[in-house]
Amino acid sequence: MSTIQERPAPPAGVPPQGQVASPVRPPRVSARRRRPGMIALSLALIAAGGAGVAVLLLQVAQRTEVVTVVRDVQVGQVLTEQDLGQASVALDPAVKAVEADELESVVGKRAAVELKPGSLLTPSQVTKDSLVKAGEQLVPIGLKPEQVPATALVPGQKVRLVHVPAQGATASESESDTTPKTLAGRVVKASAAAPGSGVVVVDVATAAADGPTVAAWVAAGTLRLVLDAPDGS
Repeated sequence: MSTIQERPAPPAGVPPQGQVASPVRPPRVSARRRRPGMIALSLALIAAGGAGVAVLLLQVAQRTEVVTVVRDVQVGQVLTEQDLGQASVALDPAVKAVEADELESVVGKRAAVELKPGSLLTPSQVTKDSLVKAGEQLVPIGLKPEQVPATALVPGQKVRLVHVPAQGATASESESDTTPKTLAGRVVKASAAAPGSGVVVVDVATAAADGPTVAAWVAAGTLRLVLDAPDGS
């Protein structure tokens, strides 16, 4: 009896003996559809980025050397070179800062307002005039929270110092039928409200002849401060 030998099957992917393998076709790659909207968006982003770089370069090119404040300066204090520094900044046209080449012109002047470190110095913040002029006296006046005007008190502001009756005074003592006595004054400096009490201390310049009277009113608690209307109002 004859024996039939079976041939082993060829490995997967290998053609049987005697047959030629057909060429393998590369996978079909579908062409992507172009999206005009995405292309336009990409171009817009590139243009915006370029514009931003141009603006940044323009700002860097337009930086200005200005005078800065490097330490605390109180109202009326004479400015020295040690109080001031310099910085290069991109200034808004609306900001009027003292330029660095004018630093020497502000040294020796007085601070018209309180100056804080890190701020730019502006021409309106300095003055060549003494805040307390010849023939004047400076009187500190403590105001309770209910006596402080809602309008901010600033140096140079004109005020009226009004004498009011003392608490508990009788009708005859208060002279209710007479006009309260008033004296003219000018704000030199106003402090921040004290923690807890809320008292604000205002330095007021008055005529030398009125200084002692104002001080006596303050000591007796019979003084009130009234703001004058601005000049020209």
